[in-house]
Amino acid sequence: MKRSALAGLFITAAMLASPAFAAGDKDLCQINLDKINNGKALLATDTTGKSGEIDTAVSQAKAAHAAGNDKQCIEITAKALQDLQDLDKGGK
Repeated sequence: MKRSALAGLFITAAMLASPAFAAGDKDLCQINLDKINNGKALLATDTTGKSGEIDTAVSQAKAAHAAGNDKQCIEITAKALQDLQDLDKGGK
């Protein structure tokens, strides 16, 4: 149940990150950052090194968001969400 709910969350985030929904860039950037923060429980058992990559991505996304570049923030966070989803599946 937990895995399917988490997978649904990440799939939804990926769909929302598409250009068709770009109207709410500022909100989507923050939503993605919140979803990554909520998914950090997966990183506690990470042995692949993705944890550091995701932390770096979050820092870059926050910097882009602070600079007003919400499109870049969304691109970075969408990839980080995909990485979290891959970790949940046991992938790389």
